[in-house]
Amino acid sequence: MRAIVTGGAGFIGSHVVDALIAQRAEVAVVDSLVHGKEENVATGVDLHVRDIREPLDEIFDAVRPDAVFHLAAQADVRVSVERPVEDAEVNVLGTVRVLEAARKHGAQVVFASTGGAIYGECVEPAREDSECEPLSPYGTAKLAAEEYLRSYNRLYGTRHIALRYGNVYGPRQDPHGEAGVVAIFLGSLSRGEQARIFGDGGQTRDYVYVGDVARATVSTIGSNGGVFNVGTGRETSVTELYELCARVAGSDISAEHAPARLGELRRSFLDTTRAAESLGFTAMVGLEDGLRATWEWVEKT
Repeated sequence: MRAIVTGGAGFIGSHVVDALIAQRAEVAVVDSLVHGKEENVATGVDLHVRDIREPLDEIFDAVRPDAVFHLAAQADVRVSVERPVEDAEVNVLGTVRVLEAARKHGAQVVFASTGGAIYGECVEPAREDSECEPLSPYGTAKLAAEEYLRSYNRLYGTRHIALRYGNVYGPRQDPHGEAGVVAIFLGSLSRGEQARIFGDGGQTRDYVYVGDVARATVSTIGSNGGVFNVGTGRETSVTELYELCARVAGSDISAEHAPARLGELRRSFLDTTRAAESLGFTAMVGLEDGLRATWEWVEKT
C-alpha cells in the first residue's frame, strides 16, 4: 500500500507513520513543520514540506497513494477562538484540498476529527449519532470537514472515514494546545515545578494512548467508510490524572488550582461500541501504563 500522511511529522501523525511502516506500507509525509518536527519522521520516509492550504496535486501525482491519512490541522481550540478564519482555512479548506487531490487517484481518506470539541457537554458516553454541539470554531470546522467527507462519499461513491479521537496522549506530545494536559503535567514534574489545575479538577475526559490511536487509524483502511469514535469509553478527572502523573514520576509535588477557564467542558467521554464492532478496535493500553511510557520518553528528552 502507498500512503500519504498529512501532519506526519506531528505528535499523532508520526505514530501513524510508524504503524504503517510496521505493516510494510510505502509512506510519504506532508507537513508544514510549523508544529511538526523533522526528527519525528522515521528514517527513509519522504518528507514534503507543504502547507495543506497550498496545491497538493504535484505531491499526490508523484506518490500515487492508495490511502491518505489526513492529520494536518490547526488543533488549538484557543487559537480557533482568537483566529477563526485561519482555523477554517486549515481545517475546512485544507481538508477540501486533500479530498480533491485524493479523488484524482481514487485514494481512501481517513480524517482525524475530534470527539470532545464536536459533541460538547456529555451526560453519558457520546455516540456517533449523538447530537453535535461544538462550543468552538475548532469543533465547528472539524464537523464541517466531516460533512465534506460525507458529501464526497455520496457524490463520488468513495468510502472516506472520520475518526473522532478522545484526548490523545503519549510520547512526542506537544505541551501546547487544548489536549496537551498530560505533556504539561509530566513536563512540570520533570522540572520539579508545581503544575496548575484550572477549576476544581473534577472535569473529565477520555484519555487514550497514542499507540492505540495509531493502531485504530491504520485499521480503518478497506472498511466501508463512516464515522467512528476512538477512545477508551472511560472518563478520568483532571485531579485523578494529575495523581497518576505524579505517581509514575515518583513525585510528591501537589498541583495548584487556578480559576476555571470560560467555556471548558465539564464531562467528555466516548462510546466506542461502533469501532469495536465494525473495526475490531478496543483500546489496549491502560492509563497508568500509558502515562509510565510517556514519562520514560519525557525523561529522555
